Amino acid sequence: MNNTSGSSYTAKLTDGPLEGKTISIDFLPSGDAKPSIEVPVDEGKAYLYVQSGHTEFDTEDSDQPTAVGYRYRTTNYS
Repeated sequence: MNNTSGSSYTAKLTDGPLEGKTISIDFLPSGDAKPSIEVPVDEGKAYLYVQSGHTEFDTEDSDQPTAVGYRYRTTNYS
């Protein structure tokens, strides 16, 4: 069954400098959750988080998750 939940999902940041925070993230055009996200924190500084494999769905037949866990990878400076 193709039951989609919307255009965005909740990213749960499970460790690192933003541990415990959640942010709303848009799905990729394909409808998939992003494999990694970059969270800007200061001018020229962003934290890179990658999917941890933890996903939550509203219903069993939903194609898209409502929440995805992300783990801290590194800090990027530009």
